[in-house]
Amino acid sequence: MSALSRRAVLGGAGALTASLSTGIAAARILPRDMQPLIGPGYRPVDADEKGLWQQVERVEEEIAGSNILIKDVGVTRYLQGLIGKVGGPAAKDMRIYLARVPEFNAMMFPTGFAVVFSGLLLRMRNEAQLAGVIAHESGHFLRKHQLRQFRDQKKKSDIFAALSLIGGMAGGAAGIYTGNIQQFAELGTIFTLFRYNRELEAEADATGIRLLAEAGYAPNAMPETWAQLIAELDLSAKYRRKHRDRGYSLFETHPAPESRMADLRASAAEVTVPGRAYDDGRARYLAAIGGIRPMLLDDQIKLNDPGASLYIVETLARDGWSGPLRFAEAEIWRLRGDLKQHDADRATQGYAAAVQYPDAPPDAWRWHGVMLQKAGRAAEARVAYARYLALAPAAPDAPFVRQQLSFMGG
Repeated sequence: MSALSRRAVLGGAGALTASLSTGIAAARILPRDMQPLIGPGYRPVDADEKGLWQQVERVEEEIAGSNILIKDVGVTRYLQGLIGKVGGPAAKDMRIYLARVPEFNAMMFPTGFAVVFSGLLLRMRNEAQLAGVIAHESGHFLRKHQLRQFRDQKKKSDIFAALSLIGGMAGGAAGIYTGNIQQFAELGTIFTLFRYNRELEAEADATGIRLLAEAGYAPNAMPETWAQLIAELDLSAKYRRKHRDRGYSLFETHPAPESRMADLRASAAEVTVPGRAYDDGRARYLAAIGGIRPMLLDDQIKLNDPGASLYIVETLARDGWSGPLRFAEAEIWRLRGDLKQHDADRATQGYAAAVQYPDAPPDAWRWHGVMLQKAGRAAEARVAYARYLALAPAAPDAPFVRQQLSFMGG
């Protein structure tokens, strides 16, 4: 994905990542003060809201039919069930879509549908963390933030003219997915018209953490997620030798997302019930996304952002290393390929470590064989190649690997 398209995608309305740059309002907004303004079966009531809904309903039609979505029935059902738990009084009216975009992002639209990016699912360690993000986005809808921001922007620009472009741009995303999401990125760019200010983000935080607690999840999952995002951006910036703003100009004037995390921690403590046992839903979460997790890891690694990718892999490994995680770690080093940093040696060690796990992906055995062959360890390489072929006999490169084995006397 090009730098331009990634930056445009990250600019989408309601984007949790974009909200990192907004800091936090001076006085913490209390969860108990956040009452939903929308209930079951809600419909727009005035001209502004009706006009906004009409435009955005067209957007949803286009997005729902877009090939950029991951249309895995099991994952979609899981996400719909999750928003049903943390969506508040309007939960049954909410819809949720999963877009194959390898970034930490989610956005809620003013008619009650949400788009979650696949990169978000990769980064979450458990169901509680994902529920916290969805609850935050639900808070934007329940507090009518899109309408409030819309009215503010309407005073400054011809927002209806901009909105009229949305449907066409969303339609452009309905083509065959090739890994280039420029059209969807343009949709996100249009929705920067609704980028929330600090007060609205603070309201969404307070509403979301209340919804999370009411659904039985540990409220501390929200500040944990926030801390992970900050650390990921820091490590990404370190590897790229840049500031962590990743293009967010508001970081220059509001450089303290840590203060927002502190407020989230205070709110989490406020709504936590002493002595209550909270379930993080980790087993349910891993079962739900297990089928697409290798794809999510592969998409992230292909971004060639080693700092972020390493942080993600190591964060997930806090709950235990696995074959796929060790393989992903090795791939990060191989693709970076820095001779001075001995990345090839790190990759070799990573593949060797990955194949020690019973769930090692077939490609781990293939690359382990390649590295062994390069090192002149032909007998061990033949064993690794044979294992690869046993696990993936119909792989596209299987004929080539069989040929290699025959040359090696296997």
